[in-house]
Amino acid sequence: MQSEKLTRQHWLLIVTLSLLTFVLGTSEFVIVGILTEISSSLNMSNAKAGTLVSAFAITFAIATPIVMSATSHFPKRKWMLFLIGAFIIFNALCAVSTSYTMLLSFRILTAIVTGVLISLAMIVASETMPAAKRGLAISFVFGGFTLANVIGVPIGTVVASWFGWNSTFMLTTILGIVAFLASYFVLPSKLSQVRSSIRDQVSLLTNPRILIAFFIPALGFGATYVVFTYLVPILKGMGAPSYSISLILFAYGFISIFSNILAGKIASHNPISRLRFVFLVQAVVLISLFWTTNHFELGLLNIGLMSLMAILLTTSTQLYLIDLAGIYQPKATGLAASLMPVASNVGIAFGSALGGFVYHQVGLIHVTWVGGIVAVCASLLTFLSYYLDRKEKKQLKGQAG
Repeated sequence: MQSEKLTRQHWLLIVTLSLLTFVLGTSEFVIVGILTEISSSLNMSNAKAGTLVSAFAITFAIATPIVMSATSHFPKRKWMLFLIGAFIIFNALCAVSTSYTMLLSFRILTAIVTGVLISLAMIVASETMPAAKRGLAISFVFGGFTLANVIGVPIGTVVASWFGWNSTFMLTTILGIVAFLASYFVLPSKLSQVRSSIRDQVSLLTNPRILIAFFIPALGFGATYVVFTYLVPILKGMGAPSYSISLILFAYGFISIFSNILAGKIASHNPISRLRFVFLVQAVVLISLFWTTNHFELGLLNIGLMSLMAILLTTSTQLYLIDLAGIYQPKATGLAASLMPVASNVGIAFGSALGGFVYHQVGLIHVTWVGGIVAVCASLLTFLSYYLDRKEKKQLKGQAG
């Protein structure tokens, strides 16, 4: 796999990893669409059912780096197949759950497995592709999540409305089996296997450059979710008919597919340099909503641009974290690969909370310019990281000279 061109074997692996993230994303996100059915079936409030979402996100964020650190020396192929098998079992057990406690327990276990599998998929995509094609491969793998939101979640929601929420988890179980079979036949056996100590992991997590790189995607996602969390009330304030909101949200998800494609293009050459300006454009797009939402057509166009900007950062920041780990702590690249998904969850939680605070304190429309300010902060961190990269390269050249 040394050629700069993608072979048939490369593409099979990319499709397999994208299928895996599609299945994982569908399982993670579909719960939002079936909360009402779950709360009704298990005789609990919608608020209590909502903890199934927050518990998953919190577990994902906390457990993923810990498990990645502890299992960095495991053979990747066998470990991934084992985890996919565990994912299948946990989803099947979710389907037969008869109480809130039972369902919550299996969702927490699913979150642990999901976070680790996502991180491993990113590592495999990064290390098995030609250097010039790593960005493209990572963008396709992230594309699985985009398709999960656009296709997987709506299908899972429809299945729940027809056959009950249990059937949705049976669907994700079946999809998990398909992903297992594809992975069994396609995943290469010769993948990196590095034993690292707790000291290596701590060294990575306390490295200032890694911390800066971690908060770049956290703030990038946070900027979007300050606004996106309250997109439905914003649309209603624009005068969107109730029947059109689901269609608008579908269009938002569809546009994000192109955002994912552009993310791969941005990551193809000097991505951190490009991201500096991507975040500034994102800030302009978000702040513009403060005025464009007064006009229905302009507001919709602006929201479409918001979707286009939403995930341009994913591929670049994923590769950047892995590359930084390769420089500062090569034995902890597995942990580094887990940081971008964790950062996205941190950003989503932060953005939603900040948006809620602004909404209740000063009014709904003000979430737009606050989201823009968060995007500017992401840009400033990216400028700082880019400056430090250039400074270190100059120092290395000076030492070599």
